[in-house]
Amino acid sequence: MTSTVPAFGTGTAEGSALQAVLLDMDGTLVDTEGFWWDVEVEVFAALGHTLDESWRHVVVGGPMTRSAGFLIEATGAAITLAELSVLLNEGFEDRIDRALPLMPGAARLLAELSAHEVPTALVSASHRRVIDRVLASLGPQHFALSVAGDEVARTKPHPDPYLLAASRLGVDPARCAVVEDTATGVAAAEAAGCRVIAVPSVAPIAPAPRRTVVTSLEEVDLPFLQSLMTYPVPPSAG
Repeated sequence: MTSTVPAFGTGTAEGSALQAVLLDMDGTLVDTEGFWWDVEVEVFAALGHTLDESWRHVVVGGPMTRSAGFLIEATGAAITLAELSVLLNEGFEDRIDRALPLMPGAARLLAELSAHEVPTALVSASHRRVIDRVLASLGPQHFALSVAGDEVARTKPHPDPYLLAASRLGVDPARCAVVEDTATGVAAAEAAGCRVIAVPSVAPIAPAPRRTVVTSLEEVDLPFLQSLMTYPVPPSAG
């Protein structure tokens, strides 16, 4: 890499340093947010229901229990949450088995973090069975660990997934940079006390304290992530 990249772990003027990078999956690293909506539309069409396009912003980025539950209630479809979850996961897996497009800049960012041995975790609201399929394409060697939505009692927008990832990595959540694409994920990361880089996919996300909004992962590299730690670090939520 170029000499412009500071050594990983270098302290800032405030004595803090970037300790880890925690990455969302759908819509952040892989261009799959549209896959979920397409599957939801197809499944409910088979049940005799048409989904309103405006609902897409309601279900994006959340756990399946929330999004699937909302769609069952909104349509009145005669299906249980457990039955619908199986159909949605199967439909999504079929799509990613055929094609798994990466978001622009994702492969370069993962390679850079690995080259500089930055502790990195994949933190997703998707189920473990889906994450493992995606990891096979992303390259599991890029991640120290992953946290799935069905492995925590409360998934996004609660802070639990990010607090768990930080705990397993042995780092301070306040010194973690989180990359997210939805308001739900951003809320989870901010509740955990992390620094957040939002790369909006489906719905806009406004800048805010401890939150930086960019248009693409192509704007994100290790010096950029390290620079986030030059601001006063808030108390950890963990």
